[in-house]
Amino acid sequence: MDWQALALTLRLATVTTAILLAIAVPLAALLVLGRGRWLAALEAFAALPLVLPPTVLGFFLLVLLGPHTAVGRGITTLLGHPLAFSFSGLVVGSVIYSLPFAVQPLVAGFAAVEPALVDAARLLGAGPVRLVFSLLVPLTRRSLMAAMVLSFLHTVGEFGVVLMLGGDIPGATRTLSIVLYNQVENFDYAAANRTAAILLGLSVLALAGIYAGGRPRGGRRA
Repeated sequence: MDWQALALTLRLATVTTAILLAIAVPLAALLVLGRGRWLAALEAFAALPLVLPPTVLGFFLLVLLGPHTAVGRGITTLLGHPLAFSFSGLVVGSVIYSLPFAVQPLVAGFAAVEPALVDAARLLGAGPVRLVFSLLVPLTRRSLMAAMVLSFLHTVGEFGVVLMLGGDIPGATRTLSIVLYNQVENFDYAAANRTAAILLGLSVLALAGIYAGGRPRGGRRA
């Protein structure tokens, strides 16, 4: 087992999930509570990574963050190094690629809240921020948990964006999915089985935690 790659993968997934929750909660609230035709375009943009091949997304980000664009040159001047082929670049790509997996569960959860409760909170003087964090978030904790777990697992298993944007740099951009690809390419199926088993185990445990959290002690769904 490549423990360095495992540690980097978990670190990438943790950082990405934290950033995604900070973005997805207000974005989902805007999509549910907002008004305007432009919201449909915003929702479509947020869902685009679901249908866009990850290698295509990784390629566009590689070009955008590279030295041949104004954005890439500006970031290099600001940070002192390019984002491409770095851990920071992987975080940027992972946030964009996993955005739908954080936004869509929250949109579904916020939309399921009784409209009368939202109207009552507004009548009592709750502003947008208080409405979201004092009403919507507490009432949709399972959706928040689902968004967190799905974002984490999706980042752990991503391959195309990581390969295109980060390459295979040990200790910097080599994740477990890249390790698994290398093991299969080298016909080291015993090591590949171990790596795949860890990825499978993480996914099963996390999903089991979501579904177990939605069941009361009697066994029926909440």
